[in-house]
Amino acid sequence: MNIHEYQGKEILRKYGVTVPNGKVAFTVEEAVEAAKELGTEVCVVKAQIHAGGRGKAGGVKVAKNLDEVRTYADEILGKTLVTHQTGPSGKEVKRLLIEEGCDIKKEYYVGLVVDRATDRVVLMASEEGGTEIEEVAEKTPEKIFYETIDPVVGLTGFQARRIAFNINIPKELVGKAAKFMMSLYNAFVENDCSIAEINPLVVTGDGNVMALDAKLNFDSNALFKHKDIVEYRDLDEEDPKEIEASKYDLSYISLDGNIGCMVNGAGLAMATMDIIKHYGGDPANFLDVGGGATAEKVTEAFKIILSDEAVKGIFVNIFGGIMKCDVIATGVVEAAKQIDLDVPLVVRLEGTNVDLGKKILQESGLNIIAAESMADGAEKIVELVG
Repeated sequence: MNIHEYQGKEILRKYGVTVPNGKVAFTVEEAVEAAKELGTEVCVVKAQIHAGGRGKAGGVKVAKNLDEVRTYADEILGKTLVTHQTGPSGKEVKRLLIEEGCDIKKEYYVGLVVDRATDRVVLMASEEGGTEIEEVAEKTPEKIFYETIDPVVGLTGFQARRIAFNINIPKELVGKAAKFMMSLYNAFVENDCSIAEINPLVVTGDGNVMALDAKLNFDSNALFKHKDIVEYRDLDEEDPKEIEASKYDLSYISLDGNIGCMVNGAGLAMATMDIIKHYGGDPANFLDVGGGATAEKVTEAFKIILSDEAVKGIFVNIFGGIMKCDVIATGVVEAAKQIDLDVPLVVRLEGTNVDLGKKILQESGLNIIAAESMADGAEKIVELVG
């Protein structure tokens, strides 16, 4: 689950991470009032969307008086920002963060991620702050430093100080920077984050080490422990199809292609998308119905796929173990009857109750193309859609 920058800063503030003072605003008048309350000579008007690259897209403006705050707020609110993370359709700005300006002396990057190669949290940092870390990794990888953290001990003081020295934090501020990183780590672990990214971390003229921006993502599987974080969820920032899927405990991610996929098992779902690409097609979604799906759950999954106007064909690929093929077949038939199915449908069934599942499909009266294997099914649906 993602949250907005201002929400991430609210969490970090509780852990002693230094962040600028700021207020959220949903209207132009609220933005002007927030700037008045901050009472600083310079304010920053920042678009709040679940995507990076806002500054380059015109979503971050520095205002030197209240008139400029009003102008920028009016300009940004309601604007659709297109960044490298939003895709070509962009995201509409519905809220702003009005934040006090600060005297920036130098920008850095600091982030915490889960490294799946070591199964541990890794602290990474660079003195190339303010730019995408992917760009730094590609062009100057030697400027990124890493510390792998022992989960028993946690981030130690010497690791944090070593990172601070490596990224050339001024010597007199190394202690503050180390404390900052250790507080960030505590916030990361205690809230079950998957990413905590500070870009930029800044050193200010008055000797502060501060998070000028903050991106926190959370492990959705751990949200049952964090009801307060769930309250931060902004449904306006999420795909309506993904919201609907979450109601039925379906693992669904919307993609840009035109071939809808319904699969059981995350690994098989990934392989299905790969083989569709192999034959020249583009998957419209990742959809794992899980091992214990009911006919009702399958029906809803089918409806969600068909609600995507980009979908021109559907590939159902089921290997029945815990999930029985007849349950999938019943759900597909039920959904197809409820929704006027006017796109090609290719189904590959294998495993538990496969003969019964095939019989249900054959007797349904629907125009279903049977596939003998995953490759056969992928090739057929790509040909039909193409």
